[in-house]
Amino acid sequence: MVELVIVLVVVLGSMILHELAHGVMAYCLGDDTAKEEGRLTLNPVKHIDPVLSILVPVMLYMSGAPIFGGAKPVPVDSRNLRHGVWGMALVAIAGPLTNFLIAIVVAVIGHATGVLMLDSGTLMYMPGMMGEIMVNLVYINLGFGIFNLIPIPPLDGSRVLYALMPDEIRGMMERMERWGIVLVMIVVIVFPSFLSTFMLGAMQGILQLLSMVLG
Repeated sequence: MVELVIVLVVVLGSMILHELAHGVMAYCLGDDTAKEEGRLTLNPVKHIDPVLSILVPVMLYMSGAPIFGGAKPVPVDSRNLRHGVWGMALVAIAGPLTNFLIAIVVAVIGHATGVLMLDSGTLMYMPGMMGEIMVNLVYINLGFGIFNLIPIPPLDGSRVLYALMPDEIRGMMERMERWGIVLVMIVVIVFPSFLSTFMLGAMQGILQLLSMVLG
């Protein structure tokens, strides 16, 4: 029960910072929509989506799969952003980069204090609550970062891909976005093994690189 509480707290905190990063980046690029709607806040009530923020992470935790999820998308009016589609791409990438930054900072602190041990892409931890919290911070934030970079609308990776694509492909992606969340849930429900394998491989690759840097 304590482990599940830790997971939920880490999930909610990580998602809030993810969405806050989107809103702050949009604000810096000229759009105050998120600010006007009260989304530039750490208040979880403003960000929680019952399915993506709670149900999906709990189900993944219970099944032993990599944990990821989502929150209510921060409202952004792309017409107000500087740099056009690239402005929107910057807003999108801010969320996953925040998750990766959290994971890396916690991993480095854990390594320096001896609470976490990195060995060739495997993350081990000292028994105790601090170890549980830190290992979950690393794995959950890596999971959020990797999952949100999948280029399926409306995930963040699709915004970056959109900026790179010609107009014809952009039009197709805009039409797909109406059904985007359905596509995401189909991937999660129909291809769980493929998704788990992909995400675990990406996590191990990042941790292996980090363990090489930290020595």
